[in-house]
Amino acid sequence: MEEIIRLFPDHFQILLKRKVNWKTAQEIRLRINRKIEVLDARQTAVIEGPLVTSVDLSYVLNQISQFSLYRFKDELKEGFITIQGGHRVGMAGKANTVNNRIETLKHIAFMNIRVAKNTVGQVNQLIPYLYQDGRWASTLIIGPPHSGKTTLLRELAQRIGSDYQNQHACKVAIVDERSEIAASLRGIPQLEVGERTDVMDACPKAEGMMMMIRSMSPEVMIVDEIGGIADANAIREATFTGVEVICSIHGTSLTNVKKRPSAKELIEEGVFERYLVLERLSPNNAGSVSILDECGLPIAHWKGRELNGVDRGRTHIDCNYIGRF
Repeated sequence: MEEIIRLFPDHFQILLKRKVNWKTAQEIRLRINRKIEVLDARQTAVIEGPLVTSVDLSYVLNQISQFSLYRFKDELKEGFITIQGGHRVGMAGKANTVNNRIETLKHIAFMNIRVAKNTVGQVNQLIPYLYQDGRWASTLIIGPPHSGKTTLLRELAQRIGSDYQNQHACKVAIVDERSEIAASLRGIPQLEVGERTDVMDACPKAEGMMMMIRSMSPEVMIVDEIGGIADANAIREATFTGVEVICSIHGTSLTNVKKRPSAKELIEEGVFERYLVLERLSPNNAGSVSILDECGLPIAHWKGRELNGVDRGRTHIDCNYIGRF
């Protein structure tokens, strides 16, 4: 993780090299007058060492922006900058607003470096439910923040867009409005998203989906965090043209998501053939994945989000079985 370590002053670089497990680290948090905090899926830890000063944070900010923060004015409006390696640096401080819209951030006092990693293999258990009769099912991934929705979308893009055993790669289009799925830097994905995958980076979802349909003729479209009516209309239009859509939305259950007018219409129209419901990940909760069919009926359930997750589907019952469908 040299791309991250090099951002820090020398005295912090030594600590980060010695005391951070970069195989599991997910976030590095900096706050002025506080110690550096490291988070992974299991725990939160404070690095014993000096407090982060305003001088230290300015140093990191200069390294991130290459001493030209103004060049990243548009990114700062969104609250983050993507750096080499696909790592995303979120920032908070004082917002400078014009006509009730954020113009930029200043007096930045907080940073959250989200560690980008390529992950493989965790989607294999889902494929039999999402790929049937030679085609992918349009799927809505539902989960609260920090449940792994974006990671799952990236893994699906990689799998769908690459040859795998007897399954041929499809043409995949990612509309990556917040540069989180592919973590593109100057338009080039920093994370593995598939051999036949094309990315529209930093573009509003609705416009981006229509652009990709017109210009790149995708077979599968992948989109993160759908929101209002415009996104819903674009998804509907994509499916009308024969493109399968795999997207995510904030929520805790299918019932919860149906309360949103835009999502409710898509669900009632039968746009999605599968629903994946994720639990929030925390130090004491490894999460779970539930798969629902087009009617919202459960098909399978895994407790745990690693490769050793247990299939608790209708056709698999063992000593770890905890529920009945």
